[in-house]
Amino acid sequence: MPNIGTPELLIILLVVVLIFGSAKLPQLARSLGKSARILKAETKGLREDDDEQSDDKQASQSKAAGTADATGQDAARDRAAQLRAEAARLEREAAAGQDPAPRSQSALPSGEPIQGVPVDPSRTRQS
Repeated sequence: MPNIGTPELLIILLVVVLIFGSAKLPQLARSLGKSARILKAETKGLREDDDEQSDDKQASQSKAAGTADATGQDAARDRAAQLRAEAARLEREAAAGQDPAPRSQSALPSGEPIQGVPVDPSRTRQS
């Protein structure tokens, strides 16, 4: 199998530009990137499903052995209590007026519009 070097890659790139044209290359690269992200997400989902199935098997085996997983339930309760406390704190700050004004989603922190994002004129900030 021959080695592909720099000259061969340049020739292949030139042929691709001639076939697809320079206007279509960004669209082609964007769709290729989206496809790669979808593939990555799907494979990650499959791996997580496999992990969950193995966790379910281990949990059923531990229950059959008579061991209860009280520490996992305690951890979940502690996390829920922390989240409730955080929500209550945020509500108190919002009621006291300490909550900063929400930023427009169509602008950067500096107030500049994001390039390529349609801006709703009724939601823009008045400086």
